[in-house]
Amino acid sequence: MSPTSSPSSRIVPVAWLVLVLAALWGAQWWWQIGRPVPLEDAPSARIACVSYAPFRKPGETPLDPHAFVSPERIDADLKALSERFDCVRTYSQSFGLNAVPGIAQKYGMKVLMGIWLGRDKDLNDREVAMGIATAKAHPDVLRGVIVGNEVLLRGEQSPKAITGYLTQVRDAIRDTHVPVTYADVWEFWLRYPQMADAVDYITIHILPYWEDEPVAPEYAIKHVANVYAHVKESFPGRAVMIGETGWPSEGRPRRQASASLVNEARYLREFLRYAGSVDMPYNVIEAFAQPWKRAQEGTVGGYWGIFDVNARPKFSMQGPVVEEPNWINGWYAGAAGLVLFSLLGFWRRDLANTRSRLALALAGFGTGTSIAWQGRRMIFDCRNEAEWIFTILLCVIATLTALYLARRVAARLAGAALQLPDRRLRFGWMFGLAFYGLLMVFDGRYRDFPLGLFWPPALGFLLASLLETRDHCVVPIIEERFMAWVLPLLAAVVVAQEAGLNPSTWLWLGVSFASAGSVMIEWRRAHRLYAHQAQAAHQ
Repeated sequence: MSPTSSPSSRIVPVAWLVLVLAALWGAQWWWQIGRPVPLEDAPSARIACVSYAPFRKPGETPLDPHAFVSPERIDADLKALSERFDCVRTYSQSFGLNAVPGIAQKYGMKVLMGIWLGRDKDLNDREVAMGIATAKAHPDVLRGVIVGNEVLLRGEQSPKAITGYLTQVRDAIRDTHVPVTYADVWEFWLRYPQMADAVDYITIHILPYWEDEPVAPEYAIKHVANVYAHVKESFPGRAVMIGETGWPSEGRPRRQASASLVNEARYLREFLRYAGSVDMPYNVIEAFAQPWKRAQEGTVGGYWGIFDVNARPKFSMQGPVVEEPNWINGWYAGAAGLVLFSLLGFWRRDLANTRSRLALALAGFGTGTSIAWQGRRMIFDCRNEAEWIFTILLCVIATLTALYLARRVAARLAGAALQLPDRRLRFGWMFGLAFYGLLMVFDGRYRDFPLGLFWPPALGFLLASLLETRDHCVVPIIEERFMAWVLPLLAAVVVAQEAGLNPSTWLWLGVSFASAGSVMIEWRRAHRLYAHQAQAAHQ
């Protein structure tokens, strides 16, 4: 065996270390999310009020103008909710939701009744007319009528126009003595304080996850308390209600605000203790998870519910909470990857040795746990069959790519020589990473990080390049060299956008550097070889 046929003795330990760390990292991550997390208990499992929207089944959405929810469906929902909640908040009179007050009264519940306002004047007028009629029919069950929800935030009406609708409703139901309010994010009340003159009490939304400066879970309740006190001081003598507050259980992290089941349970338990200590009127968002919201807010939009889409509670109000009870499936996936990759050691003579088989086993386990992570994300992220098919196809391609690269890495660690990986394959992965990187920079607010998909190919290409020798040197094409500069730059911008506080952005930067590093290593090696050849020619 010639000296140039084996990788450098300094590189080989690094390659083994990377393989071991990848396997250990995958095993540790899955083990960690399966550990029970101790949390302080809520003062009670009962909650004062909760947002109610029934659109939780496949295909159901209020964006469909023809959507309708039957009274029987609402009755079943409110019967179940009455066991945990004293009140429900609605957002619209359409879709059959004007039946909510009458049905809620049957179960001894109160209602914060919503009237939806948007851009369409005709629809607004119809909502207002229906809301007035419903309020007059069921005044005893209403805690208030909320005319418009985050209309200023969406920029769909001016303060003057909203005030006009508020005045119309207040005048029409004055004899019922039902208070009228408007609900929006707390900053908009401070921006348009004149809105307070048109309402009987002020309804603010405080969502620490969605703040312009996202708040970490451990500081979320302090943030809510400070904002509530600030609004009270800004409107002395006026009653203030928190109309929406909560935490998502799944979705994209925002700086230190991580969407997780544990964090949702933690936030809600701590908020209920705080709300009880200050005797504050509040409403929690929301009763049921709403899959349709993922079309507007990304994955996180569908996971604010206290109950899942099947009306089952996602967590208890007492005792520890486990992020992923089925965490062992991640280890099973790693074991499946280990077996699949190890089989190559029995099928090829150049891989039929201990070092090759160990390298294949480590690469297979790491790949299996990574693809399983992406598979877990698919359960929460995919909205339809097309997304499922597309993402599954990408996972299969990622697994086959990692398998293809693991064979080369294992062979090199055993001292065997193989051809360099197909450059078109690496270019395809780099192009995909660059395309998604652009989306993350310019439209990343609601996008998840597909880390489990990109990590196995990125590490595989990096190790394959590290372990190659000068006699297999090939100059990367100019497109690859260009993306080798662009990928880390795009990822660095994403890190900066999150102020360096989001761990997912650093992992995304790591993927980009690994992909770019593969090209830069080969480019540098080729440059040195040509320089050496030129020097030898002059001599």
